Amino acid sequence: MRARNRLVAVARHLLLAAAAAAMAFPFYWMATSALKTNDEIWRFPPTFWPQDAMWSHFAEAWQAAPFARYMFNSVFVAGTIVVLQILNSGMMAYALTHMRFRLKGALTALVLVGYMVPATAVYLPGYVILGKLELLNTYAGLIVSNSVSVFSIFLIRQAFLQVSHELVEAGKIDGASHLRILWTIIVPLTRSSFAVLALIAFIEQYNNYFWPMLITKDPDLQLVSAGLRSFFVEGGAYGLKWPLIMAASAFTIAPLLALFLIGQRTIMRSVDLAAGASKG
Repeated sequence: MRARNRLVAVARHLLLAAAAAAMAFPFYWMATSALKTNDEIWRFPPTFWPQDAMWSHFAEAWQAAPFARYMFNSVFVAGTIVVLQILNSGMMAYALTHMRFRLKGALTALVLVGYMVPATAVYLPGYVILGKLELLNTYAGLIVSNSVSVFSIFLIRQAFLQVSHELVEAGKIDGASHLRILWTIIVPLTRSSFAVLALIAFIEQYNNYFWPMLITKDPDLQLVSAGLRSFFVEGGAYGLKWPLIMAASAFTIAPLLALFLIGQRTIMRSVDLAAGASKG
C-alpha cells in the first residue's frame, strides 16, 4: 500500500508539473522572443533560446511609446476599481446573507438575473448615462462605470453563506454594529475570497480594452491594452517588429505577475485561517 500511495503521489506531482509547464510556456516563449531577432522568431524548427540575447529590445520598446503612462493608467484605474468593488460587494453580500428586510428574496433574484446579462448589453445605456453625467473621456468615467460588479457580489455572497449565522448573532448580542460585524468577523474569515476577487477584478480591469476605448478618446487616458494596440500599429510596424512587440507585452504584464505572487500567499494563509476557525 505504501508503494502504491507513493506511486500515486509521484504521478500526481508529475501531472501537476506538466500542467504548470504547459501554462508557463507561453510566458517563457514571449520573454525569449523579445530577446531574438525577427529571423529567429520565424525560424523553423524554432529555437528556444536566442543565439545572442538582445536585451536592448526592452529599452527600445519602452522608449518607443509612453508605456509608463499606459501602465500608470491601468494600475491606477484597476486598483481604484478593486477597492470600490470590495467595499460594495462586501456590504451588498452582507445585506443579502445576514440581514433581514422586505423584498430580500426579490433583490437576491435580481442580482442573480443581472449576473446572466452579458456586459456588452449595457454598453449603450452606460455610454448614454456617462454622457449625461459628463464623465466621458475622464478617469472618473472609467472608474465609476466599473465600481459595481454583479460577479463580485455573487462571489462574496457565496463566501458569506459559508459563515455561521451564530457568529453574527453573537456580535449583535455584544452590541456590535453591522459594519463592525462585517469588517471584524466576516471579512477575516472570508479573506481568501476577497483575495480572489481582487485578483480577478484587477486582471480584468488592467486588461480591459473595448469599454475604455469606447468612452475615452484622449491618448493620455489609454490603458495598457489600448496602448499595446497602438504600439503594434506604430512602433511594431503592424507586426514587422515582433521582438519589440514581445518585449512590450512582457514588461506590461509584470504588475499582474507580481500581484499574483502576492495574492497567492494571501489566499493560502486565509484558507488555513478559515480551516482553523471552522475546527475551533
